[in-house]
Amino acid sequence: MSENTQVAETRREDAALLPPVDVIEDANGITLYADMPGVAKDRLRLQVEADSLTLEGEVSLDTPEGMEASHAEVNLPRYRRVFTLSKELDSEKVTAEFKHGVLKLRIPKAEHAQPRKIAIQVA
Repeated sequence: MSENTQVAETRREDAALLPPVDVIEDANGITLYADMPGVAKDRLRLQVEADSLTLEGEVSLDTPEGMEASHAEVNLPRYRRVFTLSKELDSEKVTAEFKHGVLKLRIPKAEHAQPRKIAIQVA
């Protein structure tokens, strides 16, 4: 899996934060953790198309009425990150969990990429 390096358009409505991501690989696949604080589950979108995985989430940080932020480090309205999936991964079997602003994706390796034992016959 690698990250796409396509240049995003520079219009303000297209600008997005890159969520920090940890990717852990084991013999059976990968687990991806993306930190997306301020995103509600109903404002999170995951899409797999061909060999691309797209994570998008709309940030909804409400400022109480009559108040305004004197300092804001999160000043873009959404997160977005796109990855290219390896042919070894089975994009049909992706599972996702979202809890406390952390997205967890599990992407198993395709059957042909799974480790397997080979029986040895005695001649």
